[in-house]
Amino acid sequence: MTDENETVWLGIDLGTQSVRALAVTAGGAVRGRGSAPLGGRREGGRHEQDPGEWWEAVRTASRSALLTLTGVPIGGLAVCGTSGTVLLTDPEGRPTSPALMYDDARAAGEAARLREAGLAVQDTWALPKALWLAGAHGKGRVTHQPDTVTARLVGRPVPTDSSHALKTGYDLERDAWPDIALDLPDVVLPGTRLGEVCQAAAEATGIPAGTPVIAGMTDGCAAQIAAGALRHGSWNSVLGTTLVLKGATPDPVRDPTGVVYNHRAPGGTWLPGGASSVGAGALPADVDPVAMDERAAAFEPSGAVAYPLVSRGERFPFLAPDATALLLGTPADDADRWAGLLQGVGFAERLCLDYLHHLGAPLDGPLTFTGGAARSPYWNQLRADILGRPARVPEQTEPALGMAALALHGTTGTPLAEAAEHMVRIRTVVEPRPGRTALFADPYARLVGELTARGWLSEQVAAHARARLDQDTTAS
Repeated sequence: MTDENETVWLGIDLGTQSVRALAVTAGGAVRGRGSAPLGGRREGGRHEQDPGEWWEAVRTASRSALLTLTGVPIGGLAVCGTSGTVLLTDPEGRPTSPALMYDDARAAGEAARLREAGLAVQDTWALPKALWLAGAHGKGRVTHQPDTVTARLVGRPVPTDSSHALKTGYDLERDAWPDIALDLPDVVLPGTRLGEVCQAAAEATGIPAGTPVIAGMTDGCAAQIAAGALRHGSWNSVLGTTLVLKGATPDPVRDPTGVVYNHRAPGGTWLPGGASSVGAGALPADVDPVAMDERAAAFEPSGAVAYPLVSRGERFPFLAPDATALLLGTPADDADRWAGLLQGVGFAERLCLDYLHHLGAPLDGPLTFTGGAARSPYWNQLRADILGRPARVPEQTEPALGMAALALHGTTGTPLAEAAEHMVRIRTVVEPRPGRTALFADPYARLVGELTARGWLSEQVAAHARARLDQDTTAS
């Protein structure tokens, strides 16, 4: 049993559709949770949010999470946000522009010019968007999503963390910004103490004044912490609308194509990973997924081979801005088509791991499944079968849990991996079924061949993937 007066740690996640807050003990007992919706404006390549809404949502979510915890010590808090979301602020930290969200695509021209200048950036990264904002809104301090909230919490502008700064061009190995005409903030490592909750913020949020405020990380890194995937060789596969893989390594994983990038965690561990555009967002929304999963089990492998991109363009495990979803063969019926889409995501996941292996990344640690799709027992089993390796599924997979663990680390000095492992509770371990991995070797090889024929996947990576067809994805 948890002592009712045991210290709790507060994690706050600034998501796309809502803000979520989680109050959790060091042993992983959730004592309170809260959420509040967020709006936004989408039109073509435009995706904006009003930064003022973040603070109002944080106020609501925090009060809900702490509603029944009167008198319970709050040890500290940390905040994560969507990677690549950026805005401009004045010297007092007040927003002077809308926030361009992680997938806002209006800065493609700026990104192309940066690549011509030798900087490895993608079109939706924060650096080209910051240049676009400077052109559209004039001067201002480049600011990341969580910085606006932590500034309100401590009552003054704060440095940004190196995790959110990565897609704004910050060099994590040199600890330096690029030489570019922008007003860029100071940078600290995640887990650094930024200050304490001020009296005005305490009255607004219900978080006690004096609570330590710790520099956070991006939502993808937060989800990785929440999965307990921080020991070297561990990987977390986050499958929601799209697919994100993040791992832990002693050194950065070098990728000349730039599709794999490296965050840095407290303690010197590197967190390489990449974000694909395949995922559950490609599944039909007007069907019962549980019923379709049950019917799809009759089609292993499916009569169709899919690469189920959610939107145009692929970012990982290869860079192909003009790539489109593909379907090879004709499904027998809607259940077979559903099976092909589920298996296609599994093939993309395997190709991501094969590509990481091609780059020399260690894959011999545990694999964890998180994200909304991890709620499907059938899809979890199918993915484990395709990958040929076991996968852990935690009870709680929220990025806010990762921020609670980071708050504990930043306040007490407990190593982050240890703090996460104590907080994370594994619900189940999915073992691959004997003989099932071999069933998917031929369709996977067919997909690899098609991706290569279309010029999206390099011959070298394709050959590496084919050489590993009869191995599980942990093989060296």
